[in-house]
Amino acid sequence: MFNISTQALFAQLLVGLINGSFYALLSLGLAVIFGMLNIINFAHGALFMMGAFVAYFLLNLFGIGYWWALILAPIIVGAFGIFLERTMLHRLAHLDHLYGLLLTFGLALIIQGVFQNYFGSSGLPYAIPQQLTGAQNLGFMFLPNYRAWVVVFSFIICFATWFAIEKTRLGANLRAATENPALVRAFGVNVPRMITLTYGFGVGLAALAGVLAAPINQVRPLMGADLIIVVFAVVVIGGMGSIMGSILTGFALGVVEGLTKYFYPEASNTVVFVVMALVLMVKPNGLFGRAT
Repeated sequence: MFNISTQALFAQLLVGLINGSFYALLSLGLAVIFGMLNIINFAHGALFMMGAFVAYFLLNLFGIGYWWALILAPIIVGAFGIFLERTMLHRLAHLDHLYGLLLTFGLALIIQGVFQNYFGSSGLPYAIPQQLTGAQNLGFMFLPNYRAWVVVFSFIICFATWFAIEKTRLGANLRAATENPALVRAFGVNVPRMITLTYGFGVGLAALAGVLAAPINQVRPLMGADLIIVVFAVVVIGGMGSIMGSILTGFALGVVEGLTKYFYPEASNTVVFVVMALVLMVKPNGLFGRAT
């Protein structure tokens, strides 16, 4: 039989996997955007929050439940991201990273401020879909169905994104456009449209993570601000622009954070940044980043 201490360890591992799922999805979106636009998208956390709010609005205003929200919220927020890219961000694509960082940081403050002004700081409830309520008795712990779904679904989305970018012709065009856009344009590929849609896709991944997080963390205007700093640390550790690095590092650091909460809770909020500092001292380009 497992004692209470062992059950607590597995519970923290589960929490770590769930957090890692959100880290992986968000850092994956950041990596896609940075790889294509060369912009560090600090508004990613606000767009994550918007995904959760869109799911909340769909349910409470239109009666559209969780399953449709998984499809509609990324499309709606992705369309908003495309609007931002077309009106503002594409003008900064060839400038220093700092300009994009400052612009997206300002956008994040504006978006969060608007939602906080109308909805306050307290969380709004979003119910777990009926099909995913309950839990499974694994013998050593009870595994909530919804949390298991979040981990599995996040892994599937991350793998599908990696496969599309690394193993398909579309992905080859995307990667080629980052290296030599003029050559790709010569083959008849509309590079500006490809970049715009890629940015929308990266934003859609953030919105999808927001929908997944809504039943767990509730819907709050600052829910993205709580995650974005850690997610940036994940991206730096994995390597800026590295798809596989973002996925593996996101899940791994979630588990590391969960274990730290069990063995040394006082360090759980800083362990990711300690790992980042150690990695940067040994490999400044990140674990999976390419040398520049």
